[in-house]
Order: sequence, then structure tokens, then C-alpha cells
Amino acid sequence: MKKHNYSAGPCILPQEVFEKSAQAILNFNNSGLSILEISHRSKDFVAVMEEARALAIELLGLEGKGYQALFLAGGASLEFLMAPYNLMKEGGKAAYLDSGTWASAAIKEAKFFGETVIVASSKEENYNHIPKGYTVPADADYFHCTSNNTIFGTQMKEFPSLDMPIVCDMSSDIFSRVLDFSKFDIIYAGAQKNMGPAGTTLVVVKEEILGKNGRAIPSMLDYTKHIKAESMYNTPPVFPVYASLLTLQWLKNLGGIAAIEKINNAKAALLYAEIDRNPLFKGAAVTEDRSNMNATFLLNDEAHAPIFDAMWKEAGISGLPGHRSVGGYRASMYNALPLESVQVLVDVMKELETKV
Repeated sequence: MKKHNYSAGPCILPQEVFEKSAQAILNFNNSGLSILEISHRSKDFVAVMEEARALAIELLGLEGKGYQALFLAGGASLEFLMAPYNLMKEGGKAAYLDSGTWASAAIKEAKFFGETVIVASSKEENYNHIPKGYTVPADADYFHCTSNNTIFGTQMKEFPSLDMPIVCDMSSDIFSRVLDFSKFDIIYAGAQKNMGPAGTTLVVVKEEILGKNGRAIPSMLDYTKHIKAESMYNTPPVFPVYASLLTLQWLKNLGGIAAIEKINNAKAALLYAEIDRNPLFKGAAVTEDRSNMNATFLLNDEAHAPIFDAMWKEAGISGLPGHRSVGGYRASMYNALPLESVQVLVDVMKELETKV
């Protein structure tokens, strides 16, 4: 049975990406070599890296706007460190929106570099909503936010317009919806949600904001050096970059971000409608801030959990349990999850009504 993969990450990828990746592991570009063993300096892989970087910029609508795309290692967690290292001045300050676990982790790293102002937080409500109505200090070196909170199932629907660089962690909703990406000066995202397997991180940076903070930056943490080396300052994660390229190609052939957004909206609408209709369930996040990527929901009576768990497992559903911070269930509906899989989950939820 084909599984309906709701894993929060690493997560579902398009079937054609699996097939092409599998072939490349055996024989990449008819070279007689595996993608796992070719030189990262070979003509074949240099072409992969160049296309992946260019396609990321193209899909985000940032061509000709002064942005560079990088595929780096270390996950989004390393970007928690790299962003302040590259942007916060000596004796400077940064402004952060605390909307979830990963936002909190980014704040922790920024505190190593200078004053870190938390402009608003939803921590006291267990991050069940996105803070609003906050003021960002005008003298901050940059503002940092997290667009989608995987664990708690909340998503920013609007972003502030500021006279300072805006840094956004888009790890769990990159390429999922249409935004004016030129509002952001640095976008970073771990690949393992909407873009590829774990092992690489996309960083999109506006070059003109770099080199202005007066810090001496270690080479591996300096965006400028990675840009100059065309994302190959050291040996890049070859296979994750290749799989990410295949996923970006799949997205472009589908019609780009605008096309996948319509599908994502339909998936989210279908599931949330059932959560709200079904008296056995309730949503965990405030309605207006619900994420289209990660739907978090709970049973009103935990006594029904053994029956429901058996039912969704029998239906071939995988990866549904919620994070321990929230409990209940989390349906991660990333780009590659088909609408049909959401219908399977909704049908199981409906069937539960007839069994309890």
C-alpha cells in the first residue's frame, strides 16, 4: 500500500524526484558514475548547482533584483547563527518575533552577538497564534521572523514593511504560496520540507546588505565568501542539492508557486473544514493564523485515540502524531502531498463518528 505521508520533515517528495534520484544514484547523466561519488567540481555537478541556484531565484520572482541563492550545509539552525554574524553590528541590536520553538532557538543564537529585542511573543499561550500589533525598534540592525511554525501549526499571513533588513526563516513553507519575496533581504529554509531531503539549506540573500556590520566573520560563516565561491566554498552536499533541483524543476513544470498555492489552499480548506465540522475534533491553533502546511488538531475526548489511531494507520496514513509540545495530531501538507491523501484522512475522521 502506498503510504499517505504526513511527516513534518523529512517529508514527502514528488514521485518523479524519487525515480530520477534513484537513477542518478546508479548512473548520473550516463557518466557511469553515481551522483554519490562524482566530483563536486565536475562539469556535470557544477551545472546542477548553477541551475538549482538560478531556478530558486526564478521561482521566487527575484531575477535581476540583486539576490543570490546559496545551497549550504548545517540546516536552518546554522542560519540562526549566520544571520546575526553577517548583519548585527558590534554593539548593535536585532529585533525578533517569537512565534514558536524555532524562532526561540534563533533568538538564543542572536544573543551571542548583541542586544536581542523580542518585539512580541506568543509563548505564554503555547504559541497558538502569531503575535500582532508589535513595534520594531527603528535602530535595530535587522528584523527576524519565522513564516510558518511547524510544531504549533501557525503561519504568518502578513509581514511588516520596515526600513531595515528583514530576515525570514521559511523552512516549512518556502515555495508554497505567492508572496512579494523582495520584501525580504535574507530568506533561509532547510530543504527537508518543500524542497528536498535533509542535508542542505537554501539561503537567498540580497547582496547589498552584506559587509556593512564591521565584524570579522569566520570564512565558513560569511555569506560574501559563499557567494564569491558560487556556493562551493567547501564540498557542498551534492545529493541533497541534486534532489532539490529535481523538486524545483517539478514545481516549475507544475506552473510554479502560483499553481501549487491553489492546490495547497484546497488541501488546507478540505482538512480544516472537517476539523471544524466534526464534533470529535478541535483545532489547536487560532483560526486566523492556521498554517496551510501544518494542521494541528486534537480529539475532544482522548478516550477515542486508540480507535482513531488504529483507523488512520489501517488507511495507510503515516506521520500523523502531533509534536509533544502540542499533542494530538499534526497533518503536514507540504507541496508534494496530493489532495487525494487529504481526502483519505478526512474520510477516516468522518468514519470515526460512526464508531464512537
